[in-house]
Amino acid sequence: MAPDKFKGSLTAAEVAARVAAGLGVPAVELPVADGGDGTVEAAVACGFDQVTVEVTGPTGERVAASYAWRQADGTPTAVIELAEASGLRRLPAGPAPLTATSYGTGELIADALRRGARRIVLGLGGSAGTDGGAGMVRALGARLLDGDGAELPDGGAALRGLARIDLSGFADVKDVEFVVAGDVDNPLLGPHGAAAVYGPQKGATPEDVRTLEAGLSRLAAVATQTHGLLGAVEHDDTPRAMGVAGAPGAGAAGGVGFAALAFLHAELRPGIEYLLDLLGFGELVRDARLVITGEGSLDEQSLRGKAPVGVAQAAARAGVPVVAVCGRRTLSDTQLKDAGIEAAYALTDLEPDPARCMAEAGPLLERLAARVAAEHLADHLEGR
Repeated sequence: MAPDKFKGSLTAAEVAARVAAGLGVPAVELPVADGGDGTVEAAVACGFDQVTVEVTGPTGERVAASYAWRQADGTPTAVIELAEASGLRRLPAGPAPLTATSYGTGELIADALRRGARRIVLGLGGSAGTDGGAGMVRALGARLLDGDGAELPDGGAALRGLARIDLSGFADVKDVEFVVAGDVDNPLLGPHGAAAVYGPQKGATPEDVRTLEAGLSRLAAVATQTHGLLGAVEHDDTPRAMGVAGAPGAGAAGGVGFAALAFLHAELRPGIEYLLDLLGFGELVRDARLVITGEGSLDEQSLRGKAPVGVAQAAARAGVPVVAVCGRRTLSDTQLKDAGIEAAYALTDLEPDPARCMAEAGPLLERLAARVAAEHLADHLEGR
């Protein structure tokens, strides 16, 4: 079992446990995630240790946030999920699109560096702000200064006043491998950028989006001019940085992807693909008869780098068939098969009321799992 969470109902680990209980055959539980919410939880369920520290939330309040830690393989590794420290769910009093900060995510990275991390995996889903990762790099020792040499306040709007970036006190990360694990391919700027596409989801009005776009553009331009991080700059009324700012994924998490690329020299990897490797899926699947994956909703979004399709692709390389369980599905049989999934079983097949599906997801999943076993593992059941 390699499912993602059923958002609002069950964690990935709970989904895997319920399916295992209903199957009635020996099974390996490997809850997964694609870099968004639940990534740390999935890593901990697969054997990583959980480290909890107090950090700064998106609007300055102190919050307890966790990351996953493993040292057993010779490369001390931290899995850090931006949503833990800087996510929408950490907002205490509603959206703060102009002032929310990623500072807490930088504090988690700093803590992992103090522990001796040599590989840091960043999951960048669910951010509360659009600050281009400015808060994150400030927590790692950068100073973002205005024309008078004063430090800028938090948030994306303040970046319009950025004049200089001082990295003299920045953390030593030259021997640390950073990987951004996610499925977002937006650039930092423009109509498909962080402010335009994701700002409204965080409460930004059209005027706020223009303000945030100007701030992100200024960040990219100053980084280019003062540190040569990004390549050429086009000078006009709204300076645009080429290179890193235009890279797929630079717009992830309100532009935190940009900061990870530019200041941490991170590598961008498809979230589910990288995390399956990290969790050892390839070794576990070799002796499997069947892989069961899933998520809350199997829909068009699932086809764009989400966990079930990533699991199906990885299982196909091992020649193992895949079926999926879900809360609901809108994909056709043809779409599923094209994605490498032989069949899908939805809670709504058993219970048409969505509210009851959410409330009784666990027991319903066990019933679905029994159906999966009967239809795909019948010979194994008979030979027990």
